Amino acid sequence: MTDQHPAAVPVLSDQVSAAPDELSAVPAVPDEVAAAPDRSTIRLALVVGGLVLAVLLGFGLGRLNANGAATGSPSLAAEHTDPPGVAPHSHGSATGTDQGTPTEPGGLAVSAAGFTLAPLATEFAAGRPGQLRFQVRDAQRRPVTRFAIVHDKPMHLIVVRRDLTGYQHLHPTMAADGTWSVPLTLAQPGLWRAYADFTVVADDGAQTAVTLGTDLVAPGDYQPRPLPGPATSTTVDGFTVGYQGTPQAGATVPLTFRVDGAGGAAPLERYLGAYGHLVALREGDLGYLHVHPETELVDGQVKFWLTTPGPGRYRLYLDFQVNAEVRTAEFTLTVP
Repeated sequence: MTDQHPAAVPVLSDQVSAAPDELSAVPAVPDEVAAAPDRSTIRLALVVGGLVLAVLLGFGLGRLNANGAATGSPSLAAEHTDPPGVAPHSHGSATGTDQGTPTEPGGLAVSAAGFTLAPLATEFAAGRPGQLRFQVRDAQRRPVTRFAIVHDKPMHLIVVRRDLTGYQHLHPTMAADGTWSVPLTLAQPGLWRAYADFTVVADDGAQTAVTLGTDLVAPGDYQPRPLPGPATSTTVDGFTVGYQGTPQAGATVPLTFRVDGAGGAAPLERYLGAYGHLVALREGDLGYLHVHPETELVDGQVKFWLTTPGPGRYRLYLDFQVNAEVRTAEFTLTVP
């Protein structure tokens, strides 16, 4: 605003100084009369000056408002860093749309939202321990090095074979140059899919949640396994795990999981800040949904809110922890 005020002075003074030139043709008058400006002239000068000042002030305010809109604070959606036990939501889309918004699942592309998943190698010897190394690069192909801590980790990596077997939930570590690495064994030959689920932090503090996917290969004789039939109960390491709820295409519905041991309800422990983590992969294109539960148990059970983007068969993977050990229960779900 103060930058505009000095400009108002010369503009106004120029208009006043121009008046004698315009009146030079008027017959001379006595000096004492000439020394006293006409009241109408003064009134006119004041009116013109006031108009000019008003225009300049309005222009300054307009620029101030425009600048404020352009440089305002980041939207609330950017504040995505999740503390342990955050309310239920999903990293279902490529750009991290929160649970409850029907959308296509994430992980279908290697690039999204201006970021690209760049693995340093994609071939592994089946059954042999290896090391997966990759970078997340921005639109200028520069390695990204600033990530938010989401559910206790800055990077969640899901790996599964294309027949939806061999599920792994891993947490790589990042070097100073932005290269992530994690031990990885692809147990069987075939094509595998790796999903990087992360949240980038920009220089201004804004955060962008993204899920990117890339293919890995373990050469050899690939024998895909048929997907098990739909079921709402399964067993893993002596635990019986079941769920209640009927997912519907494009709708958000509750799924409640119960874990029972030999003596009844298992004493579930928090894993990555929550009592369970649920990943859903769609058969065919392997679209990815990563869902987090209610912050507290509901009658001893873990409650999620799941939005399936469309009909088809999905494989559900529930991570849960008992006695400091993480296990995964798997289910096949058909959405009509």
